[in-house]
Parts: sequence; C-alpha cells; structure tokens
Amino acid sequence: MNFLFCDDCKQLSLNLVPRRGLEPPRNYPLVPETSASTNSATWAFQERFRLYSKKMDPRTNARTSLQELEGVVQGHRDGHGFVIRDDAGPDIYIPANEMRAVLHKDRVRVHIVRQDRRGRPEGHIVEIVERSTKTLIGRLLQESGVWLVAPEDKRYGHDVLVPQGAIAEAKTGQVVVVELTEAPALFGQPVGRIVEVLGEMDDPGMEIEIAVRKYGVPHIFSDACLQAAKALPEKVMAKDRKGRIDLRDVPLCTIDGEDARDFDDAVYCEPAKVGRSKGWRVLVAIADVSHYVQNGNAIDIDAYERATSVYFPRRVIPMLPEKLSNGLCSLNPDVDRLCMVCDMLVTATGDVHAYQFYPGVMHSHARFTYTEVAAILSNTRGAEATQRKERVPDLLNLHGAFQSLLQARQARGAVDFDTVETQIVCDDNGRIEKIVPRTRNDAHRLIEECMLAANVCAADFIEQNGRAALFRVHDKPSAEKIDLLRGYLKATGIQMSVSDSPKTAEFAAIAAATKDRPDSQQIHTMLLRTMMQAMYMPDNGGHFGLSFDAYTHFTSPIRRYPDLLVHRVIKSILNDAKYKLPKLPMPGEAQEKMAKRLAKRVAEPQIKPLSKAAQSEMTAWEAAGLHCSANERRADEASRDVEAWLKCKYMRDFLGEEFAGTVSSVTNFGIFVTLDAMYVEGLVHITELGGDYFKFDEQRQELRGERSGVRYGIGARLQVQVARVDLDARKIDFRIVQDEVDAVPPRSGRRDRDRENSRRGKQQEVAGLAGDDASVSSRVVAKGQDGFRGRGRAVKTDSASAPVSKPTAKPVGKKSKSRR
Repeated sequence: MNFLFCDDCKQLSLNLVPRRGLEPPRNYPLVPETSASTNSATWAFQERFRLYSKKMDPRTNARTSLQELEGVVQGHRDGHGFVIRDDAGPDIYIPANEMRAVLHKDRVRVHIVRQDRRGRPEGHIVEIVERSTKTLIGRLLQESGVWLVAPEDKRYGHDVLVPQGAIAEAKTGQVVVVELTEAPALFGQPVGRIVEVLGEMDDPGMEIEIAVRKYGVPHIFSDACLQAAKALPEKVMAKDRKGRIDLRDVPLCTIDGEDARDFDDAVYCEPAKVGRSKGWRVLVAIADVSHYVQNGNAIDIDAYERATSVYFPRRVIPMLPEKLSNGLCSLNPDVDRLCMVCDMLVTATGDVHAYQFYPGVMHSHARFTYTEVAAILSNTRGAEATQRKERVPDLLNLHGAFQSLLQARQARGAVDFDTVETQIVCDDNGRIEKIVPRTRNDAHRLIEECMLAANVCAADFIEQNGRAALFRVHDKPSAEKIDLLRGYLKATGIQMSVSDSPKTAEFAAIAAATKDRPDSQQIHTMLLRTMMQAMYMPDNGGHFGLSFDAYTHFTSPIRRYPDLLVHRVIKSILNDAKYKLPKLPMPGEAQEKMAKRLAKRVAEPQIKPLSKAAQSEMTAWEAAGLHCSANERRADEASRDVEAWLKCKYMRDFLGEEFAGTVSSVTNFGIFVTLDAMYVEGLVHITELGGDYFKFDEQRQELRGERSGVRYGIGARLQVQVARVDLDARKIDFRIVQDEVDAVPPRSGRRDRDRENSRRGKQQEVAGLAGDDASVSSRVVAKGQDGFRGRGRAVKTDSASAPVSKPTAKPVGKKSKSRR
C-alpha cells in the first residue's frame, strides 16, 4: 500500500497489526456479546499512520515529542489523568480524550507532545503495555434498558456495560463486583459480567467490603494456607520447647489496648548492675511466628501476599490465619508460648550496654491495658494497683527503665511530635457513635521505648554479622520540603530554622520550643509533613526521625511480614547458617516486571562490586522491601478510605449545622478546616471565601485576598456550616459563617460600591483605624447567619517572591485594622 507524504514523495510501508487499546467505532448494538471487530486492523493502521505523519511533520518534530516513556496511569474523577513515570520524573498529564481507551492503574507507553497551559508535560498514549485491572466494584444501574456498573472508585472514569445475561442475581442499586471481559476503547465502553453480589449500600460493614476490593487487599486465605494452619497443634508441644531458654517462671506480661486481640510482645524489667552503676535488665519477648510459618510454605505465601494486617473500625484483616494470630502465636495470658527474646542491659542514662537474642518459651503472667497501667503508675495505692498487687513492682521497674530510655531519646534528639490521633467509636451496626481523641499516656510511651530498643538491637545484630535483611529506612527531608518549612517558620514568627543538611535534633528543638503555643498543633503538623516516608530496604540508611544509625522492625511478626523475615535472619545467625529468601515475589506479582523496575533505579556507587550471586540476593531483598512498603501504603489507604466514608456518613446527620474549627491545611483551591468537637476535616472551597481574588502563598501556607487583604492561614479559627456531604467522593464541604457587615461582599455595581466604600470609611473613622497597614479579617457571628457566596478564585504565586517579613496571618474571627 503506497502513500505520498509531503514534498518528498516517499513510500510508506506500515505494519497492519493493530495496537493494543485501539478499536474502530462500533456499528453494532450498544451492549455487544463479543469484542471481535472485522475492521480493527484498518482502524489501527489509520491511527498509526496519523501518528507517523505527526512525527514526521517538521512543525511538531521536537525532540521531546519523540521521547517515549513508560509508567502507570493514575485517573482523576474529572476525566483526565496522569502517567506516573517509572524513572521518577514529573508526572505526565493525559487529557480526557486520551483517557477513553485506558483505565486507572494501566501500564502504558507515552510520548510527550507539549507543555500544557499550566506548564505540565502533556503526553499521548502510544501503547497500552499491560491491563492491570481485571475486576471493578460498583453499583448496578439500569438506564434506558441498558445495564451498567458505575465504579465506586471514580478514578476509573468508565461505566461498565453488562449484557442482559451477565447480571447474575444482582438487582438494581446493589453493590457488585464486575469482571471485565472487554477493555475500553477510543469509541467504546468496557464490557463485563457480574461475578459477586455484595449487597445493599447501607448494609453494615459494606464500606469495608468495598475498600478491600477497591484497593485489592487480599482478604480470603487460600485453601492450602487454611489446611496448613489446621494441621498445626492447638498448644505448644514438648518437642517445641527443646533447645529453648525456659522463661516460664519470669513474670512477663503484655500491655496493649482494650480492643487488642493478638498479643505479639511481652515485657519484664528488674534492677541490675551495669559496671558500678545502677541500671536495668529489660526482657522483650516477641511471638516466635517463624517457628510455625516455615520458609516458603502455604502460610508463608499468603502472609507475603498480604505483607501486613489491615485494621478497620470493628474489623481486622489479619496477615496470618486466626488460629495463629489469635491463638498459637498470640502471647495470651496463662498459657505457654514460644518466643524470640531480646535481653538487654540498660544503663541509668538509657544506653543499651549489652544485649543478646535467644529463642525461649514463656508464660504470660498478666494481660494489662494501657489505661490500667497508667492508673497504677499514677497511684500505686489505687483500686487498679490493689487488684494487681503482685505485678506493681515489675511495672515500677519498667517505668524506671522507660525514664532512662526517654532520657537517652532526648539526648539523641529524636522527634516526638505532639499530634492528635482519633479513634472512631461505632455501634453494633458499624455506624459512628462518636469520634474521640486517642490520648497517649506513660503506658503507651513505656512500651514504645522498649520496642524501639529491641528494634535497634536487632538491626545492630544483623549489621554486625554482615547479613542481608530489611531495614526500616527513613531518609532526610528533601531540599524542596526544607525550603517550604523555612518559609513557614519565618512567616509564623518562629526565630528558629533548619540547616541545609538538617539533623533530627533541629526538628526536636523546634517542636519543644513551640509546644506551648496556641498553634503548636499546626506547627508540629508542618514539621511532620516535612519528613519523608519510611521504607523497607536492604541497604541500611538509618532512621532520621528516631535518630538511629540502624533500625529495623522485629517486634510485630504477627502483623508485619518484614518482622517475620528479621526473625528468620536472627535465627540463622544464632544457628550459624545463612538464610535464603523463598522465591519472591510470589505468583501474581510478576518477578520479571519487578526486576525490570529495579534495574531502572539508580544504585549508589559501592566500594566493592558485588558478585553475580550477591547481586541476585540483593535484588530479591529489594523486591521484598518494595513489596512490603507498597502493601503498607495500600493498607493505610484502605483504612483511611473506610474512616472517610464513615465520617461522611456521620456528618450527613449534621447538614446545615454550625461548628467551630481550625484551619488545618491550605491549598490553591481552598482551605481545610478540622472541627473541634468531632475531629472531622472538610473543605471550604475558594468560591466560598468571598468576592476577591486569592493568592496562595506556599511559604506562609495561606490564602490572601488580593483586594481585601483577608488571610486564611493554618491555625485560623473559624465558625463553619456543614454545606454538603459527598459520600461517593468521601468529601465534606463547609461554608464559613460571616457577619454581613464585616464580610467582604462580592463585587457589585458602581452605586453599591460607592455606598459600601462610604460605609466602610465611616466605620474606620469612628474606630480610628485609618492609615494602619494590617489585614482585614471577617468576624464570626452567631448561629444562623449564612455567609456570602463569592466568586473568588486562586492565583498561585511564586513563593520566592511572596513577602515573608510581615507579621503572621491573623485568624479570621478577630477584627484587625485595614488601610483603604
């Protein structure tokens, strides 16, 4: 087939094999029974010819336009999307018309064609490398006789057509799982069949059923795993105690929350001499999961696939079968259990003078709660102490060791942010009764310090023996985050800052110096946001936040797979053997794809090149670390999604009501306000801020009205009204309640403006405020007043050019001065 192209009259010869993801317009019924198409090759050829012509056109033949990159599609509920690049470069914007043939999470190859009007690289999808989505969850609907499933996750952007014979027993409005039988195309929607009916949207626990499928959380154990768990004994056998240190006479005890069901750590402390000084002997006994979960067996395969337990309100999806997590491995009171022990000598100043690891068998002498231990420590003659009279001396010893470890923490400069965590209290039907702050007392901190010490010893033990394992690595903040933090600290009047290569002590000093300020919560939140996310890696990079040179996770093998791996490595060192990972990633997590991604990462130069076997081992450990880190993020996202859904459901009962709140975050499209009484966060969109143009100052973290000077910054106090709740999007919208006299009104005609200016001038004369250079703030009024619905918009400014020398923004709700 010959074609003439431009003036060169060159002959083109193109392959007629269709590209994946492209299809011609359909000329058959809306709900097809098959995806076959007779003219797909012709359509693909025409599309390839169009792309080839565009590449050869001198007007568009820029170097960047031919640059092809691979990445994963991230959809947006508004129809467009982004490609998250494998090379960690800036995300590539994909317009809505390009998203018609792809789905959220698809792996694609794109080339950059231009910069969009916002300066982002814009791409064109060249090829769909891999379809990652096989099933979707959504609600079954019927429109004009056509059955379709509207995905619960709006990032997918496509309704799935369902043929009449593929709806199974589902009914209109029910939540279902649909399996895709035909992928979307440029001129056609995806087609699927219903494989599971979950029930009605209002059924108790439905939000959890949706979340586990939405985020792909494995929630059903394989038959092989359940059979392997069933074959395990119900209690510790005599043969299992051989070769272990017998600690059954040592009064180890567990300290956990009231609702805890699995107990993976127990502690004991007694006074000891460390040289000539007073010190402590601290025993941290951890459930020996590795004794029952053998390397590469059926239970191990399922545990690796999950990588972590996922915690929802009123439900836990465990990493291990219940027989292990709540039974054989759990350190329940008054029963024998196998354990791995970290035995430490701690000095009076909190330094770990010596430590040793060994397998043991223990017998928990008590199951304490944090509340109970805190009450005993605060009053050793109270009712709680009287009931636990035999264990009170042990708890006092633990508290003494804790104070020593805390002293070392402060000397080390570790950060301890004062942030508020919340707990959702639900009724029997899974509905929120109330949201309460989760307070940390000395009992929480006591256990935390003991676990940190054991984790540090585990990391040091592995490193000293030169073994491969997973460390918990927390990098230093990036330069961009440091610059943003500096600007914020300067804007809020804090006479402290951080260096270009900050140390943990600098963050700790700022946190300590600001803990008594009214806006301490917001300052600590900004410090926390400056931090990087921790990851599991085989290369020890230290832990910045805790100020440790080496750190790993050893203390929770029941709920975290990396801890299980660390136990196996420690055991191999004790047995003078070498631990070898099973073949990971397991089926379903393509080994070649993972190796390909790892090969693209830039490795740090090494003093001595690794052998082929050592490099293969390091690659396997890195793959395991990436897998566990990714699944940890997935578990957090699923938990947050369920909490957001429950909060939205809860707030629907308060539509139109008003609450006091604090600005917790500022963006270029509005401000987020957290309610004081309910600890629920919602958005005040920029269109609700009044008739002004608002600039987003990134350094000050505030929105400022260009004409009025009104400022909305982190920590501002507001009175807001619950205006809208979007359950599907997990969003809550607030409206600021303003006084009609002092609020900045929307723009109006000349006569109205003159009248308004005259009124404001008189007010300023009476108050004696004329000529002062300060910002105008809106005054909060009594319940029942609605604010103006403005036409505001955000204009993002260059943070480097934003003024930072003026006083910090004053919270809305207090009158301030203004110059007209």
